[in-house]
Amino acid sequence: MALSTSFRSNLIKPLTALTALSSTQHLRRPFSSSVDDSTALTIETSVPFVGHKCEPPSRNVETTSKELLGFFHDMALMRRMEIASDSLYKSKLIRGFCHLYDGQEAVAVGMEAAITKKDCIITAYRDHCIYLGRGGTLVECFSELMGRQAGCSKGKGGSMHFYKKDSGFYGGHGIVGAQVPLGCGLAFAQKYSKDETVTFAMYGDGAANQGQLFEALNMAALLDLPAIFVCENNHYGMGTAEWRAAKSPSYYKRGDYVPGLKVDGMDAFAVKQACRFAKEHALKNGPIILEMDTYRYHGHSMSDPGSTYRTRDEISGVRQERDPIERIRKLILSHELSTEAELKNIEKKIRSEVDDAIAQAKESSMPDPSELFTNVYVKGFGIEVAGADRKEVRGVLP
Repeated sequence: MALSTSFRSNLIKPLTALTALSSTQHLRRPFSSSVDDSTALTIETSVPFVGHKCEPPSRNVETTSKELLGFFHDMALMRRMEIASDSLYKSKLIRGFCHLYDGQEAVAVGMEAAITKKDCIITAYRDHCIYLGRGGTLVECFSELMGRQAGCSKGKGGSMHFYKKDSGFYGGHGIVGAQVPLGCGLAFAQKYSKDETVTFAMYGDGAANQGQLFEALNMAALLDLPAIFVCENNHYGMGTAEWRAAKSPSYYKRGDYVPGLKVDGMDAFAVKQACRFAKEHALKNGPIILEMDTYRYHGHSMSDPGSTYRTRDEISGVRQERDPIERIRKLILSHELSTEAELKNIEKKIRSEVDDAIAQAKESSMPDPSELFTNVYVKGFGIEVAGADRKEVRGVLP
């Protein structure tokens, strides 16, 4: 499929900027190779932020050697989990819908680095890595994907409905855009409680034209809610390029009266800086929109080969020039925090860890049939059902 000239140009602009990564202007080295975990670093973001009705934050991001190495580990773990999920799906151990996140890991990791588990996150169905970032385990992830009892939703949610309330993760939602008004509800509760926390309501460019998003945005602005609207713009809503679906694909400007910020979503440090900035803004002034310019390597879902509406050259070009893990790898090597062999050894251990988690998940049993009616009604209220023999059954729930 031919792409419009402007769309291809917009996709490639960040690629060109990132090729300068090896330049010393992007990599500051204020120390020798003998470093410890607390060594301070200042990293410059790959490209400048672009603001709408707000002054963008600085491109210089403070970090430590420990955080930099942690970013590499966490994103490599997420990537391996998603690649393994691809294989499990093709082996028919994962059924139903399955949307993979490989390529977009910097958004999940950078966001977590800027907030706490008391802050809330709610997202759509591409949720595996967000859940892992919130503190979920690999065994819980794979168990849920395979519909096993050890899953984070007891095997009853599957790929699209991961959930971890104790860490402020409210799903995992299958209806396009429907999670955004729910996110505003969470933000309303936070403002009512005066607990100085915020909610990140995440959605894709495919959901950016939903009417309910603008209704929620209007209410959030009227009430000055601590809501951060995060558009993960991977440039394709299912198989439709953004320029075919949106007259104005500048999603960070879509709030009109609400400030916005365009962020390189393939740069974990840019995401971290933007989310920290957004949290401070939201607590003082109300809602803000963050457009994360990112990219998914897989198709929309496992039923989509992802190559009929974009070229293989486009996908490989993004991998070579903008891959979020490779960017962190270059930073680590440039600052001499680790060797290439050591990083490969980390990836090897991650593969083993993922394999072990899959083996454990396979040992978990399927949900008991009695679970069919649980988590449907409020606990204690019970239900009434009439069977084929018309006998009434009461109090099914404990």
